[in-house]
Amino acid sequence: MANRTLEAALYVVSTPIGNLADMTHRAVQVLQAADLIAAEDTRHSGQLLQHFDIGTPMAAYHDHSDAMVAERLLEKIEAGQAVALISDAGTPLIADPGYKLVSQARARNIRVVPVPGPSALITALSVAGLPTDRFIFEGFLPAKAEGRRKQLAGLALEPRTLVFYESPHRVQDSLKAMVEVFGIERKAVLARELTKRFETLIADSLGNLLERVAADQNQQRGEIVLAVEGLSREQQQADELPELEKMLIVLLAELSVKQSVALAVRLTGVNKNTVYEMALRLNKAVP
Repeated sequence: MANRTLEAALYVVSTPIGNLADMTHRAVQVLQAADLIAAEDTRHSGQLLQHFDIGTPMAAYHDHSDAMVAERLLEKIEAGQAVALISDAGTPLIADPGYKLVSQARARNIRVVPVPGPSALITALSVAGLPTDRFIFEGFLPAKAEGRRKQLAGLALEPRTLVFYESPHRVQDSLKAMVEVFGIERKAVLARELTKRFETLIADSLGNLLERVAADQNQQRGEIVLAVEGLSREQQQADELPELEKMLIVLLAELSVKQSVALAVRLTGVNKNTVYEMALRLNKAVP
């Protein structure tokens, strides 16, 4: 492909998150054949391009680029050129720059082509051992303690697996906040330096994970992904039991046990057996 012309388009190209052997053959071909590579950090990406003998010229495009940078890139594509977008590592737009550029390209009917590959988010989930049928990605938590706690508090009742990116100098503070909001027993996985030489995966409760990270400076270095178990159905029901009891007391005063149970199950979604056992206990306690 290096000797062929790519169609005019914006190519969103994934690059390795650590191990260079994870670079796909297609990604190399596209970067070699592109007219221009828009890179988050040209010096950093220059090492990657040199490793794969890619001589395509680069231009810087990152979160702090002004509107004219994006405009020039889009104009090049409209003039018939192929522009490839890469981030420092992984899949662009996943907690990385590029959203505005892709959005503007689509608004101008410019073709956007995905070139898939590594992503720290998916890599961490694949080995976390937590439910992955449904998950929610929260990116980086706010740097300030108040904002961090507020965001976590909004996720306290979230049943889906939670995934966060975290910087090494804030990982302890984030774990402390998670313990405060989610509790010490909630399961979590710290995935650090994925695919790199010092890759580490630690699965434990949030309380134990905080202690282990605090006691080991090595776990406070490098790129970090935190995956946290969502609120289980059992935990949800435990939180609902006090309200369920109040509801049943009111219902039992007017209805039979069977009717009260049926109505309470419909209103709360709590397991029928749990509701029935509580209703029997409460009914016996009524004089």
